[in-house]
Amino acid sequence: MADLPVTFDDVAAAAQRIKGHAYRTPVLTSHSVDARTGASAFFKCENFQRMGAFKFRGAYNALSQLPAESRRRGVLAYSSGNHAQAVALAGRELGIPAVIVMPQDAPAVKIAATKGYGAEVVLYDRHTQDREAFSAALAAERGLPVVPPFDHPHIVAGQGTAAMELIEETGALDYLFVPCGGGGLISGSAIAANHLSPGCKVIGIEPAAGDDATRSFRTKTLQSCHNPDTIADGARTHALGAITFPLLMAHVHDMATVSDEELLAAMFYLWERMKIVVEPTGALGAAGLFGATRAVQGKRVGIILSGGNVDMKAIARYL
Repeated sequence: MADLPVTFDDVAAAAQRIKGHAYRTPVLTSHSVDARTGASAFFKCENFQRMGAFKFRGAYNALSQLPAESRRRGVLAYSSGNHAQAVALAGRELGIPAVIVMPQDAPAVKIAATKGYGAEVVLYDRHTQDREAFSAALAAERGLPVVPPFDHPHIVAGQGTAAMELIEETGALDYLFVPCGGGGLISGSAIAANHLSPGCKVIGIEPAAGDDATRSFRTKTLQSCHNPDTIADGARTHALGAITFPLLMAHVHDMATVSDEELLAAMFYLWERMKIVVEPTGALGAAGLFGATRAVQGKRVGIILSGGNVDMKAIARYL
């Protein structure tokens, strides 16, 4: 593992870099969840993070390390929503112009928020256009460096600070359930957990319709999933990245999937019982916990709630 691109030292350095800029989000417990699962559950509430998701950690860590010339010219990022908002807000904080490529059907609340943070938003059709190719062409045309949503060492290190803070507050954990899209959060979290809580089993959870990371983990070869149709819009990534795939294989203990029905049930349960707003992608870890009650009984379990940017109009039809 010595030659992997991100280590715990990188996560610890990121924690110092984002200190005073990212929120140290609360850790909540629930008697209802503990009774339902038989575990002692600790929820790291990144839905209370700046711009409403963990993504601000990685974005600020990455943008703050850009050379002066790149800061002056600006950056380009592509995202279905949360990374878009994170780069827009981090750019505003650091005085770095941001151009964000977003799908036309991204949640309206996320597009509006990204524009609200001062970024220029460029829309594309995810059904007919490849976002990486579209973004690369636009970046080349404008001469801008690309800040990817997950496949970058500085992004991974920044995301790992969420699990680092969780374990610093709770002490050792037996399990850690983490949402998985492109693998930035799960990779960084696993690096932090393995260092701070040896023996903790880190479990990545992704939607069943977009199970590329689970298939990659099982087969030990990189798998893909084109435009997965899932309510978890933050986990509609095609595949793990060249950086996140080996990190996941080295540090994560298991992967699992949940259906959209299970995901919605978990999300609404958190709304009703814990009185907190969590978006579908943000509830992946909780859905994974609720599906693993036999394994976690009597255990200390961490769950990262990755975001709370819900498009209320879109979610209303599921109520």
